[in-house]
Amino acid sequence: MRIAVLAVAALVAFGPVRLAAQDSQTLADIRQELTILHVEVQKLRRELSTTGTTSVDVSGNTVLDRVAAIEAELQRLTAQTESLGHRIERVVTDGTNRIGDLEFRLVELEGGDVSTLGETTTLGGADTGTATSTPPPATAIPQPAPQTGTGGELAVGEKADFDAAMAALSSGDTGRASELFNAFNLAYPGSPLAPEANLNLGKALEASGDIRRAAQAYLAGFTAGPTGPVAPETLQLLGASLGKLGKTQEACVTLAEVGARFPATDAAARARAEMVSLGCP
Repeated sequence: MRIAVLAVAALVAFGPVRLAAQDSQTLADIRQELTILHVEVQKLRRELSTTGTTSVDVSGNTVLDRVAAIEAELQRLTAQTESLGHRIERVVTDGTNRIGDLEFRLVELEGGDVSTLGETTTLGGADTGTATSTPPPATAIPQPAPQTGTGGELAVGEKADFDAAMAALSSGDTGRASELFNAFNLAYPGSPLAPEANLNLGKALEASGDIRRAAQAYLAGFTAGPTGPVAPETLQLLGASLGKLGKTQEACVTLAEVGARFPATDAAARARAEMVSLGCP
């Protein structure tokens, strides 16, 4: 599994995004890279799960034969474990440094005070002792809080503006709905309604035929609320939109994540059907 290749290929779906071209990156581009990194970590975790089968053969005609077979198998497993350990350390080191760089630029784009930043949390949540301190000062930008509904404290007029955008979408005026949802996101950054606003922005854009921008909206919505009530649908629609953009490999990876994260949901069933239609493995 070439994880790095998949991560880079997924970014292509939203246009050229290069770490060296910092001046041309948007906030959505950076959040997109963080989401892709998270997906790759989940795939690594699945590699640590057992398959329930074993191919160990320690049989022999004599006790000495069996001891020799056991020793040979231990040597093989030790070598394999060390190889995987080095691989994971490289992934953690590279991923931690990349996240540190992305967080630094994200703070700059959001107008934060970079002088107060601390040390980047090690990728995967564990300190392997291999991460370097080569990226710019980075740190703990608060990750999106799990969304359990629309119950956060809302600003004056926030719910009314959201309802106005929803009304436009319900009436079939997708152009007006897109404008209102975009205005909502600009007026209320970090809103508890952001996941749902971006989900419906994506639907409005998709209905208008703008699949690429719809995919960006779905990505922003999932990033804003990766465990919230609309997260399964948002991730499923993101995968479906990637398929419509011709990014079949990335679509299959994204749709598979729906079932992995939200197995008992309608979105997971729709994702499986979409994977069949795309011919995913």
